[in-house]
Amino acid sequence: MALRRALHFVFKVGDRAKTATFYRDVLGMKILRHEEFEEGCKATCNGPYDGKWSKTMVGFGPEDDHFVAELTYNYGVGEYKLGNDFLGITLQSSQAVSNAKCLGWPLTEVGEALYLTQAPGGYPFYLVDKEQPHN
Repeated sequence: MALRRALHFVFKVGDRAKTATFYRDVLGMKILRHEEFEEGCKATCNGPYDGKWSKTMVGFGPEDDHFVAELTYNYGVGEYKLGNDFLGITLQSSQAVSNAKCLGWPLTEVGEALYLTQAPGGYPFYLVDKEQPHN
């Protein structure tokens, strides 16, 4: 059987500037591509919204061989109600922990070398204070 992997995760964002700061400056991800759309996605890939929207792909490396995040922004929607089924994403990166501390981004120590923070909009991220793996 062929090896399979998750390609990306979608986050609905209400504040693009703050969200970019978090993913780029705190987590250390790069903006890989950005697309603008004038009409809603016919496959409802951006939710029940039928107006102008955008998606920005961010990650630690190219989409072809790295897991990435898709940041979906629906114009005119400033916030989203989060459900109760998303428990968080865990990243191993001492650099992200250091970045958060330097930028004054809120961190809560929840275990040995384990911190909880939130992206704008309330999505939880767990940061393991260890060197980021190379792959």
